[in-house]
Amino acid sequence: MQTTRLAPWLSAAALAASSIAIADQVDDRRLLTAPQDAANWLSYGRDYSNQRFSPLTAIDRANVRQLAPRWIYQTGIPASFQATPLVVDGVMYLALPYNHVVAIDAVSGQELWRYEHKRVTDKMCCGPANRGVAVAYGKVFMGTVDARLIALDAKTGKPEWDVPLATDGGPTEAVDQLDSQDGLRRQAPTGTTGVGANMAPLVVDGKVVIGITGVGYGLHLEGTTPNAPVGAVVGFAGSYGRPGFYAAFDAKTGQRVWQFDTIAATGWEGEFRPTTPDGVPLNRDIAREKAELAKYPDAAKHGGGSAWTTPAYDPKTRLLYLGTGNPSPQLDDSSRPGDNLYTVALAALDIDTGKLRWHYQQVPHDVWGYDVASPPVLFDLPTANGTIPAVGEAAKVGWIYAHDRRTGALLFKSEAFVPQQNLFAPPSVEGTRVSPGAVGGANWSPVAYDPGSGLAYVAASHIPIRYTVRELAAGKDGKPRRYTELKPIEEPNWGTLTAISTRDGGKIRWQRKTEQPLVGGVLATAGGLVFTGEADGHLNAFDAASGELLWQFQCGAGVNAPPVSYSVNGVQYVAVAAGGNSLFGSKRGGALVVFALPEMPRR
Repeated sequence: MQTTRLAPWLSAAALAASSIAIADQVDDRRLLTAPQDAANWLSYGRDYSNQRFSPLTAIDRANVRQLAPRWIYQTGIPASFQATPLVVDGVMYLALPYNHVVAIDAVSGQELWRYEHKRVTDKMCCGPANRGVAVAYGKVFMGTVDARLIALDAKTGKPEWDVPLATDGGPTEAVDQLDSQDGLRRQAPTGTTGVGANMAPLVVDGKVVIGITGVGYGLHLEGTTPNAPVGAVVGFAGSYGRPGFYAAFDAKTGQRVWQFDTIAATGWEGEFRPTTPDGVPLNRDIAREKAELAKYPDAAKHGGGSAWTTPAYDPKTRLLYLGTGNPSPQLDDSSRPGDNLYTVALAALDIDTGKLRWHYQQVPHDVWGYDVASPPVLFDLPTANGTIPAVGEAAKVGWIYAHDRRTGALLFKSEAFVPQQNLFAPPSVEGTRVSPGAVGGANWSPVAYDPGSGLAYVAASHIPIRYTVRELAAGKDGKPRRYTELKPIEEPNWGTLTAISTRDGGKIRWQRKTEQPLVGGVLATAGGLVFTGEADGHLNAFDAASGELLWQFQCGAGVNAPPVSYSVNGVQYVAVAAGGNSLFGSKRGGALVVFALPEMPRR
């Protein structure tokens, strides 16, 4: 069952040339018609809508219990593995941790070529995980953890061009800022110490769209207990980080076409909103912020706003829909008064110019780490007055927000899909319990949407945090120093898989509680199934209508990646990466597991 590398006596170049010639046929027309291409998975969300819905029906409620591994590809890299494999006419393109890339025969698991990435720096952002590649015009495009955009020849894996995205992540917070007696100082700092790209790129009209991460700084410290593996996030006031951005590059040359900075150069302070746009109090000291605004004229230079999520795209409006990360400094807000536009927002950009058309800032002046991290999803919303083109986003705060994708007007906010407690509460000396925490509800995990039923399926995590403010000894200037700390509470964490109806204002149809947090993402199929994985290694299949667990398989390492489905020669497959995630304490591995129904006996 297990497959690894191409046998040494076979010619990889010859095999690739014959097997991958079809990759040249992924052009603009084919990307636009991807929803009708049931056999293939052509982009991160399968198509521009990011619905992650497969029209295939061979695997269904009646036979899913027979699903079994058909082949397993071992990457040789036991590390956080979050990639979505793409499948083009029988060839799979897969990004591995640390930005290595392989092309694989999607039927046999045979490796066709392998690109070994050589990092230009060891100062990475946010671990080795890469969430996938894009395939078009005979090329494979990938953003890297060392902040580069690379185009590979789809037939051979040879680099065609390589351009830098950004060269510096800016100054970062350091562990020696903690008091010498502070127990946190004995823990190892991890996380945002560099700048990079984690998202899968999106190809539209000859342009490759991608954003950078690692610009919303906070000192990340490893956890010390099994039930709180994420550890602490410590935030100091000061000048940390740099502005984030999304940018479009010419697919032929790699030349930058436009750039949208996620921190507004002017007007970044916004309206000093006391509530979220939908009216939830933020517990801000608006008077203090306004009084101190003049002290921080350069706050936008350090602003944050990482780009974690692959955009959705609407060819009719010619708008990209994307999410932005938290402001910087990540937690302590004393040096960044105002709303910190355009962080923690869903935004719509013109595909031709990168100009902002509208935005909806879910959490103005965020001090909780509530990035808009899950990819936006496009769907049509039937109403009494006609169909509204909508865009939805499953938020860390625990709701799905749905908007008119032409104007940004809020259509509805769903029922909460994770427990909410003390939402938007400030830190306290004794520690305030806040739920969801910075790594839950819906983190980067992509949602799946069934256009037939109108149900959105959300994978989420319940990881409450203790939000604390601490005073340190006075510095050399004689002034007391302070920092804030987000730390998971030492109690069991768990996940939810929730079916939310978009056609009745976001009501929950069903919900399943899982033993482990869900951080990998969801696949829905026309066979009436919903697939998602858990950190303990289980890949699960649920009945899409009822939420009943129908099938489960232990993959041997944490499933922190979204599944996909494709077909070759009439056979339907389900594929998922199993590599674990050190951030969540899940068992690490390095396998891509591909499932199918048992083969019919030949006559």
